[in-house]
Amino acid sequence: MSGKKSAHYLHPQQRDYIRHLSQSWLWRSELPTWTLVVVIYTGWFATLAHWQTLGLIPATLLLIWFTTWYMSLQHELIHGHPTRSPLFNQMLGLMPLAVWYPYGLYRDSHLQHHRDQHLTFPDEDPETYYFSPARWRRFSPLQRRIISIRNTFPGRVVLGPAIDIVQTFASMLKAFRRVDLKAMTMWLIHGVLLVAVFAWMHHVGFSILYFLLAVSYPALSLTKIRSFLEHKAADDPQARSAINEASLFWRLLFLNLNYHSVHHNLPGVPWYGLRKIYMQYRDGYLQLNQGFLVGGYREWLRRFLFRSVDVKAHPGQTSLSKEADNHE
Repeated sequence: MSGKKSAHYLHPQQRDYIRHLSQSWLWRSELPTWTLVVVIYTGWFATLAHWQTLGLIPATLLLIWFTTWYMSLQHELIHGHPTRSPLFNQMLGLMPLAVWYPYGLYRDSHLQHHRDQHLTFPDEDPETYYFSPARWRRFSPLQRRIISIRNTFPGRVVLGPAIDIVQTFASMLKAFRRVDLKAMTMWLIHGVLLVAVFAWMHHVGFSILYFLLAVSYPALSLTKIRSFLEHKAADDPQARSAINEASLFWRLLFLNLNYHSVHHNLPGVPWYGLRKIYMQYRDGYLQLNQGFLVGGYREWLRRFLFRSVDVKAHPGQTSLSKEADNHE
């Protein structure tokens, strides 16, 4: 399996169509994303401020929605929306409403993930679920069993966030042990802002522990629904990203990232342009990603309720390891 990068799907008609969209007032103003910024921040803080009036259960459900939405918004900020200033966008996404991940950590790992020629490869793609053959061989039977459970749909939703949280805190400890000043500063800023958020949460009488268990963790679980089998190993980098024809509810919550093949092909396109481009060039994109199509997240649930996705040792690296062994 090679890491050769195929040409992006940008024939003249598509270029003209994207140019037409980008010249519209709505696209240039970034009004949909600015509206999201206002709605998410206002909704999140207003829900907490008035949770006793709303009731615990309605407030919890709203907070889960806004927290998940905020993580989708952070993804847009990373990709240059609603402004071209990375620093200003960072300020918009710096508040730890989802608690666990500093914005800078997410930004750096996600931009590395977008090197499509390395997509899905262990040690190159920080968001991959694959392992190198050498690392896979070192895993104990118990570790392999845990990975197998995590790679079912319920396992990814229930167990996946816990594994990510542990790995994130391990990276924080590693940064402090190495005295990595840039990473330490990022974590310290995150910690200060988190203390401020928790202090305000305590002020309005909302349990911090309840928020962590009943809001933040479920919000992370929802993001695991989006990323479930979002990528797979393939020779052509353009065939490694899925198209998920999800319902309006999921499209809105995930800001059209279900059209993931389009996003990786055109990472600079704002969220409100992804569906338009996909619907205009659906056949072309399904040809580009070699039919990596799913008819909604319910299909993943049905197929992988009890069965594990086969994302263990990366098949490309496994074949390279075998070739190397044969030459020795």
